[in-house]
Amino acid sequence: MSLNRTTAERHEADYEPGRGLRIGSLMMALAGVAFVGYGVVFLARTFFGTGFELGVATLNGVTPAELDAIDPAIMHYINHLHVATAAFIIATGIAIAALAWYGVRSGQLWAWATAIVAAVIGLALALPMHYADLFAHDWVTHLGPIYLATIVFVVGAVLAYRGVRSEPQLAETGGNTEA
Repeated sequence: MSLNRTTAERHEADYEPGRGLRIGSLMMALAGVAFVGYGVVFLARTFFGTGFELGVATLNGVTPAELDAIDPAIMHYINHLHVATAAFIIATGIAIAALAWYGVRSGQLWAWATAIVAAVIGLALALPMHYADLFAHDWVTHLGPIYLATIVFVVGAVLAYRGVRSEPQLAETGGNTEA
C-alpha cells in the first residue's frame, strides 16, 4: 500500500522523533525562550531600571540621570536603541523556539539550519563589540545569561542534527512510503 504523506501529516499522525531529536529540539527551543527572557529583561530595564542594561550601571562613571541632565535627547536615543535591540532579541528568540519546536522536532533540516543561521548571525554580530573595552560591564550579569542560553542551544543543535540526519527523510523518497 502506498501512502502519500506530507511531513506535517506524518508529524500529526504517527511520527515519533528519536530521543536525540526530541531532547535536542527541546534544548534549542528552551534556549530560544531564554533569549526571549533576556530581551524582556533588557526591555524592562529600559523603562523601569536604574542602569543601562544588565551588568552596565554607568558609562565610564556617568549615570543615565547625569546624561539626561546634560541632554535628554541622549537618553531618549539610548532608550530607543535599547527598545529596538530588545525587540530583535525577543523576535529572534521566538523564531528560534518556534523553528526548533515545530520544525526541528519534526525532523526538518531546513528548520534546523534556519535556527542555526538566525542564532549565529545575531551572536556573531552582537558579541565581539563587548570585547572592544569601549565601556565597563560586568560580563557575568551582562553576557552570562546569553552564554548559558548559547551553550544550551549548541548542545541541543548537535543532538538535534544527529537526530535529523538519522531520521528517515520523506523528501528523499518523494514523500512516498510503502506500508
